[in-house]
Amino acid sequence: MPRVFLSDPEVTSGWKARWHVSVLTPILALTTLALFNEQVLKSSFAGSLPGCTSDNQGQPGCTSYGFLSTQSFAAASALGQGAGVFLVDTLRWSGGSINAGSLIGEVGVPLVLAPITIIGRTEGNWESGGQAWGSAAIGLGIGLGLGFLYASLQRPECGYTGNLICW
Repeated sequence: MPRVFLSDPEVTSGWKARWHVSVLTPILALTTLALFNEQVLKSSFAGSLPGCTSDNQGQPGCTSYGFLSTQSFAAASALGQGAGVFLVDTLRWSGGSINAGSLIGEVGVPLVLAPITIIGRTEGNWESGGQAWGSAAIGLGIGLGLGFLYASLQRPECGYTGNLICW
């Protein structure tokens, strides 16, 4: 999703959209945290899947653990990161003006897809509700923090180059 902002009226009028390669930084940080959870943290917390106990752990259907839910974490962290970028772009860089495309792409779509992922994980009996929603809450908070940090430190414009893609 490009960063959309209301440009300085002294320079040019109207909305601008710029693709930033630097947005890969928070995305890769969230991906690294999700992979770290999957490979290291899950077995440390050892939250059993629904229907599994310490007696049948390791048997078919109970070969892994449910908490922290990597899929719920990733879905909610994407929502948090998009919301953080949207809020900073709207409040700081666009003077409070809201762009509908930015709202739909950065907040609306993840707001629809994240609950589908989380509810699907609980209904599919992959995790309990507490495991999925707890992981989602952690992901939302971390994603929101990284989105705020990224959007605050990286201006949405490309300087004087006028390029569509910024580094």
